[in-house]
Amino acid sequence: MKLSDKKRVNILDAAEQLFFENGVEHTTMDQIAKAAQASKRTVYNHFTTKDALFEAIIIRMVEHLNQDDELRFSNEIAIDIQLTKIAQQEVSLLNSVHFLRIAKIAFMQMLQQPALAEDIASNQFGCMRYLESFLRQGVANNKLQIEDIEFAAKQFVYQLKSFVFYPVLFGFETPDSLPITKIIEQTVATFLSRYQAE
Repeated sequence: MKLSDKKRVNILDAAEQLFFENGVEHTTMDQIAKAAQASKRTVYNHFTTKDALFEAIIIRMVEHLNQDDELRFSNEIAIDIQLTKIAQQEVSLLNSVHFLRIAKIAFMQMLQQPALAEDIASNQFGCMRYLESFLRQGVANNKLQIEDIEFAAKQFVYQLKSFVFYPVLFGFETPDSLPITKIIEQTVATFLSRYQAE
């Protein structure tokens, strides 16, 4: 690795840690330079603004998310079993240390920068990468009856988020304190009570 590339990585590592501990607004470029053992000029050579540095960190963190393989619809497996597997993978991602770290760093900044919130929302994480396609296959094979696929996919994921992600993000719960099995079972049951084909 070239020296300039190593410096860039050091800057990103230092900024990520400081943003996580103190928030973006309360972290200065001077602090980042000191933590990265680099000059302030070197930091600005790599990142012209703190916003540019923040965006680079979020992009890097998203790229390193451990996301499971896409689950494809099977006509040979009961639909509730398949949706349960999808929910289990989603909960595992939402409660992962890495995903929660991204969320903590990004959350306050997104409130101040609506454009950033839109950019992050446009990136599909976890099962949202393939859930709409899965649901369409379920409809095509007469396992599900759904008119608005996009809305139904969001219903499924947002219900999981409301129980397993936001309470942990805001410190009301810990991943270990959540009744994960019950949450998943009830999410799948609620979804199928609305959309399962008769």
